[in-house]
Amino acid sequence: MDVIGKLLPIDGYHVSLKGDLPVDYAKSLSHLYQPLIGMEAVMLYQTLLHDMDLQQETMDQTHHTLMNYMNLPLDKLYRARLKLEGIGLLKTFKQQTAEHTSYTYELQCPFSPSSFFKDEMLTQLLYHHIGRDKFVILKQNYIAETTRTIEGDVTASFHDVFQTFQPISDEDALAVPTDESDSAVADMDFSWMEQILKRQMIPAKKVLTPESKKLISQMTVLYDLTTLETEKAVLWALTDENSLHHYEFKQACHDLFKNKHHQTTIKLTERTQSEENNKSDKKPTTKEEQFIAELERISPKQLLEDLSNGGQASGQDLKVIRDIMTTQGLPSPVMNVLIHYVLLQTNMKLSKAYMEKIASHWSRANLKTAREAMTFAKQEQTDFQKSKPAGKYNKRSNSSQEVVPDWFKERKKKQRSSSKDYTFNERNNEEFEALLKEFSDGKQK
Repeated sequence: MDVIGKLLPIDGYHVSLKGDLPVDYAKSLSHLYQPLIGMEAVMLYQTLLHDMDLQQETMDQTHHTLMNYMNLPLDKLYRARLKLEGIGLLKTFKQQTAEHTSYTYELQCPFSPSSFFKDEMLTQLLYHHIGRDKFVILKQNYIAETTRTIEGDVTASFHDVFQTFQPISDEDALAVPTDESDSAVADMDFSWMEQILKRQMIPAKKVLTPESKKLISQMTVLYDLTTLETEKAVLWALTDENSLHHYEFKQACHDLFKNKHHQTTIKLTERTQSEENNKSDKKPTTKEEQFIAELERISPKQLLEDLSNGGQASGQDLKVIRDIMTTQGLPSPVMNVLIHYVLLQTNMKLSKAYMEKIASHWSRANLKTAREAMTFAKQEQTDFQKSKPAGKYNKRSNSSQEVVPDWFKERKKKQRSSSKDYTFNERNNEEFEALLKEFSDGKQK
């Protein structure tokens, strides 16, 4: 991981502790957290904890001092900090002036051993990291007791730092297609799930209790599930009384994970530099970049509704899209590009057969992002145009461009200039159409 510009040895830091440490916090760190985040992250937590006694009110310590304490280079120190942030043991606040940068490290109290085992997400992670036998011993040993603003919060979230699988081939696991906030566990939107349950005449309030919502949020992040996969797991785990069977739901999530990633267990691994770059905060500047960012953010359902100026997406179209996504394993951003491409090629009709044919090709090409899909589609269209024989087809294409009369163009200009209520969807559609036309014209400018 490249830490150049993110943290410097001369940057200062100040440590604070939020709350009171559980009496047996050291046991939690050693036996429960350490298998998940590693020795260096636990050592950093303990160093910062005891460093509070040495710090002075008038002057911050530098990270160079911390590097000497731990005998670690800066990149490993930064990586250890991110792990503490991702697992919920540290909040980081950045204060910057023209001549000085400093950080406030607010240590969060670790769970006591008994509280740790009440957190479904951490429990599942620990189970997969240390195995069943050791897990059972720890759980039997520790089940018992419990305890327990600064501006500029730059704390990394769990999903920023970790992924719960380690790809074993070029067929990397598909990313969760969310716009979907960094704090997925806390901010997950359940409106889509409520609508699904209502359509099936299932009482949503009975299924989506606070405990069930928390479990669904945690398992969605832990097992890297799409909304469709989460929906499938919830419906699978419903009891005859229309309540969510928590154990069955966890098993269903794990089975979906195994099928998608071809693995039988989950492991916390750090996100690669390329994944971090994909999540960078760089704002799109050109229309094409804005278009791609929009395709990465929205769901296929939202896309269909945007293209119909807010009209309701038909159930049949959504079923076609869902079936293709699940059978071909296409992530939402790639599916969005495919929808646009097919609509353009078929005069705004969603042809299932045509869609399936292209989807199988794109699936074999292992496309993961909207940018990759758009580039691939443009290249395919360019190759097709080059392979077309010159003659009547090209003449027909040229003649079709010449028959648009000037009065029609003038009328379109007047309509645009007189329209003051220019909605977001209309503006988007116009930009989408202009960009998508590149699919037909290849890379012509």
